[in-house]
Amino acid sequence: MAKSLREIDYMSLLPEETAASLKRLGLSARGKMEGSINGRHVSPNKGFSVEFAEHRQYAPGDDLRNLDWRVYGKNDRYYIKQYIEETNLRATVVLDASGSMAYTGAEAAELGGRRPSKFVYAQHMAAALAYLTIGQRDAAGLVTFDTEVREYLRPAGKPSQVRQILQSLYRTEPGGETAVGEVLHDVAERLPPRGLVILISDLFDGPEKIVEALHHFSFRRHELVVFHVMADEELSFPFKKFSDFRDLEVGGERIRVDPAAIKAEYLEQVRSFVGEIERGCGQLRADYVPVNTRRGYTDVLSSYLGRRRT
Repeated sequence: MAKSLREIDYMSLLPEETAASLKRLGLSARGKMEGSINGRHVSPNKGFSVEFAEHRQYAPGDDLRNLDWRVYGKNDRYYIKQYIEETNLRATVVLDASGSMAYTGAEAAELGGRRPSKFVYAQHMAAALAYLTIGQRDAAGLVTFDTEVREYLRPAGKPSQVRQILQSLYRTEPGGETAVGEVLHDVAERLPPRGLVILISDLFDGPEKIVEALHHFSFRRHELVVFHVMADEELSFPFKKFSDFRDLEVGGERIRVDPAAIKAEYLEQVRSFVGEIERGCGQLRADYVPVNTRRGYTDVLSSYLGRRRT
């Protein structure tokens, strides 16, 4: 049966070449995960699975097949062998849909918009990560936000979840002011503990607020990956002549400045901002992945996932 036009539209977020390139990559948990089905990630619970954990004294009702007869032979006491239970990974992609994510970059605009906006770039990353997660029989969910949570799809591992995530991503447009730190506290409270949280954002908020919110996820025993998405112009500030800069979040406000007069201070502020976020992630043992939209998102993901496996 031919695909509908709408299905073709949302499937554009997951090109066939991207899906093919991700098949050889995996997204595994580094910490202990809590999931709903047995899988290949370490669980905080003890069961009778693959990896030995410890002994405990026999209690009436225990399965005699799990008795350790060697220990009985040495101590004349009955002990049960316990193993680390494996579980599925529960990953939630948290996507910033605030107005600043609509920025494409001045150079891209001059070239006819051939470079995607930060949001379109992030949409494709989110789609690819959800596809990869569910493709390895784990669960993926999605949160979109600006000053508040816009949509929350609870993590699920069924194949139809990929379609639901793609449809949600496709109908989401960037807009509104940003309150990254504040809204992330709300997200942290909504998500069940011990999952993998993948934040994709330009993080345009006070770095101390961002780091405080990331601590909230850590307190809830989540593993964190932070993709810090910025356009090349935001990082290098290549502007030379007097220009109008428009605020993409606060009513389209404009300010006319001489780039040469502010470039040094601007770049110092950006370095400080990025450095604080990176240090905060380091303290939490969260993966911090700086992303420049000049680089292809498939390349970014392949590089990160390759490092993660080593």
